[in-house]
Amino acid sequence: MFKKVLIANRGEIAIRVIRCLREHGIESVAVYSDPDRHSLAVRWAHEAVHLPGTLSADTYMNIERVIEAAKRTGCEAIHPGYGFLSEKAEFSKACRDAGITFIGPHPDSISQMGDKTTARALMMEAGVPVTPGFQNENCDREEAYAAAREIGFPVMLKASAGGGGKGMRLVRDPEEFRSAYDLAASEAASAFGDDRVYVEKLIENPRHIEVQIACDKHGNAIHLGERECSVQRRHQKVVEEAPSPAVTPEIRERIGQIAVRAAQAVDYDSVGTVEFLMDPDGNFYFMEMNTRLQVEHPVTEWITGVDLVRLQLQIAAGEKLPFTQDDIQISGHAIECRVYAEDPEKNFMPSPGKITKLMTPSGLGVRDDSGVYAGYEVPIYYDPMISKLTTWGKDREEATARMSRALGEYKVGGIRTNLWFHRALMQHPDWQAANLDTGFIERHPELLVKGQNEDHLHMALIAAAIRQYRDEVKSVTRQGQAATETSNQWKASARLAVMRHRSL
Repeated sequence: MFKKVLIANRGEIAIRVIRCLREHGIESVAVYSDPDRHSLAVRWAHEAVHLPGTLSADTYMNIERVIEAAKRTGCEAIHPGYGFLSEKAEFSKACRDAGITFIGPHPDSISQMGDKTTARALMMEAGVPVTPGFQNENCDREEAYAAAREIGFPVMLKASAGGGGKGMRLVRDPEEFRSAYDLAASEAASAFGDDRVYVEKLIENPRHIEVQIACDKHGNAIHLGERECSVQRRHQKVVEEAPSPAVTPEIRERIGQIAVRAAQAVDYDSVGTVEFLMDPDGNFYFMEMNTRLQVEHPVTEWITGVDLVRLQLQIAAGEKLPFTQDDIQISGHAIECRVYAEDPEKNFMPSPGKITKLMTPSGLGVRDDSGVYAGYEVPIYYDPMISKLTTWGKDREEATARMSRALGEYKVGGIRTNLWFHRALMQHPDWQAANLDTGFIERHPELLVKGQNEDHLHMALIAAAIRQYRDEVKSVTRQGQAATETSNQWKASARLAVMRHRSL
């Protein structure tokens, strides 16, 4: 195993990696830009190297500077986190050329899966179901228009070289196609330096289902179940859960095997995620593969008990997978809410500034992956996510109730956050009934009006206290004790729930 690792990232993921390294006696080196001089990662790492500048291109995306920082501090490996350089094949190759281990897949895998048209062709060859579409890399706008008419509207335009919602356009009307194509190509060129766009048939009301996979350098490959990521805005995930409430054990086995087949088609050798769209009839279609750790990895860790960062380190160090597919068991249910410094009422506009107060939840089944503290200045230059709040329960109902409780305890002062949005979401009937698809937020604009659901939140907190009381009564009864003491505890819990609501 490595003795010293550089983390080429920032924020909560840098803290997540540092914690894992600490647990296994590995020294950590952080890199930081000018705005991140006082970040938690700088404080927590064994060493920290300054990358002068504010923009990502000059700092966290600067391959030469990151490699030099690793060399200067004697690091044997680099963990890229997610975003920034994590899916840059040239960075993986630069690490290899410098004699430094890249904690991720080899460059060819990243290149093949990073280009969406190439990935689609490879998946079709491997027998992985893909959405009907037209993927001629060199087609012009008119060829794409002709293909769209043949496929049938509505269609999606997608950037060949990227993802994350950039370079994507939904086109329902043929008359809108040409202008939408030009906009998608322009956005793709700006985001990825590549204006190629391909056409794909729109899957109506789909669920976004992704499968966590892991492959070592010895030919072993497994999956660790699926996650549901259907609650999105502008094609960006907001809430994730595992397992998906729509995936049966039979579908899980089938989609898991197909995800493993997709990874093996590019000789994958790390932790990664294969993403699918699933239609209302349970048919699923390959969308893309993320050749890195995912933001939402904690929910998989909750239900499997597998430390995915540790697993990345083991694979990168050349070790075999420490378990087989039969060893992976799904236990309970987990939910993740991404906490952003942004205002949902203003189209999720970022809200940078100084955090004047911070109270984070804790307790059984609660985990908060955070990269901030009271007094920290949230910069305007990077993604505004400040933490990932996750909860675990024996089932989806308990995980949701626990998330509602945790969100009620979460307090951030000085900046606007989307915490109230998450509180309202957890109480929404369609969330609780798992009636989800990627258009969920657009269909429920009431979730974007602050205060509209406060009465529901109040009742939910009291209901959570009542559920807790009932569980305790059952436990006490089984032990043959009187329920009087538990009843008093319930009354105190109910009063506390009301007090929490009033303090929101």
